[in-house]
Amino acid sequence: MERLIFDYSEPGRRAADLPRCEEGMSADPLLAPFIDERLTPLPEVSEQEVIRHYIALSGLNYHVDKGIYPLGSCTMKYNPKLNETAARMEGFSHVHPYSADEDVQGLLGLLYDLEKELKVITGMDSFTFQPAAGAQGELAGIKIFKKYFDCKNEKRTKIIVPDSAHGTNPATSAMAGFDVITIPSNKQGGVDLAALEEAMNEDVAGLMLTNPNTLGLFDKNILKIASIVHKKGGLLYYDGANLNACMGISRPGDMGFDIVHLNLHKTFSTPHGGGGPGSGPIGVKKHLRDYLPVPLVEKKGRRFFLDYDLAHSIGKLHGFYGNFGVVVKAYVYVKKLGTKGLRHASRMACLNANYLQKRLRKKYRLAYDRICKHEFVLSGDKFKKYGVRTLDIAKRMLDYGVHAPTVYFPLIVDEALMIEPTETESKQTLDRFVEIMCTIADEARKNPELLHEAPLNTPVSRLDEAGAVKEPDLAYQGDL
Repeated sequence: MERLIFDYSEPGRRAADLPRCEEGMSADPLLAPFIDERLTPLPEVSEQEVIRHYIALSGLNYHVDKGIYPLGSCTMKYNPKLNETAARMEGFSHVHPYSADEDVQGLLGLLYDLEKELKVITGMDSFTFQPAAGAQGELAGIKIFKKYFDCKNEKRTKIIVPDSAHGTNPATSAMAGFDVITIPSNKQGGVDLAALEEAMNEDVAGLMLTNPNTLGLFDKNILKIASIVHKKGGLLYYDGANLNACMGISRPGDMGFDIVHLNLHKTFSTPHGGGGPGSGPIGVKKHLRDYLPVPLVEKKGRRFFLDYDLAHSIGKLHGFYGNFGVVVKAYVYVKKLGTKGLRHASRMACLNANYLQKRLRKKYRLAYDRICKHEFVLSGDKFKKYGVRTLDIAKRMLDYGVHAPTVYFPLIVDEALMIEPTETESKQTLDRFVEIMCTIADEARKNPELLHEAPLNTPVSRLDEAGAVKEPDLAYQGDL
């Protein structure tokens, strides 16, 4: 088999025809300026060797097509291949972002149609698809809070956030210039109504809340909560990270929320592992429509157009109109499932979570003994007497070939294990997950040192975290 080296200097030119250097690299003068003598020369390899190398590497990676991702508060469901095919269609993927409205009527129509679907799902009156992530959707929503009260000449400087909230909630509030008031959870894991009453006054712009919350619990007092906030003139913000627990069953708009952000990359089928791409559209009630970022997609007759004429808009959040490919995937997902399908997905998410909770509560402490929604929180604190921490449990799970759940969050649960199986996992997969978790619980009692050393059979072993902090090995040694 002929062995070739890579050559970019002239298409079709064989490596064997080029001048050679001692290390097997091309000595072509055109390449000389790009060759750093300090770098390891590229090896000569056959095509098949290259393919086998990268196939082997891909097998070392963990991904949603390989196994379960039980990450609490970070829905990592499957990504239907149909959605991927649709998003890659030339009519969607090969469109110039500066195209005139007349040339992209189909794309604008898709946005307009998906907005209608999301308005029905959430009970909101208008949406924008500009935010490129849930956190950016939060920022847009809280900037609307600020602009709304500025236009009313009200000086409101504070935002209330529950102690079980996502970390982005207080961070977003601070970025928008608000002071954060943290209120505690009650014994049922919901908002403490007395603490909310005490904190809510004319200095508070509103409350950021997830329902069901980060503990996977639906707050049965949500209408009372909304009344307390609205009575003082405040607004309610709905963090839609957990909407997959209640699609087609309950709606944020009916609960009293004024603004909602959705995670199309979570609730509507695009896995978001690795940091992106995402999409975090925000929806508002009609009294806040004019504060949305411009432009909005509107329709006049049979023509779709971008509307920039909003009286109090907070401006643009995105160079164009969000991560359109993710929007296409969400559109296909919603259209394919329909109302009944979305409701069924939410019911399955809740069923799977409660099944796991019921089976694991004997081996691990259940933080809040209630029926959960799409996720639940266990604690590994009972194993501390054996010298085992939640981190050890999570590392040991890797040895059994499954991804670990979210750990040490929410912060109000000691040694937290936050588990979300999602709606797409089979009973066989869930039973295997239970078997692994129970086996590790027994190992923690009988052989704790095994967990301290885990993982033992993964490509990368446990890092010396303390040593890494004390003596960091910086990969980049050049001048900054």
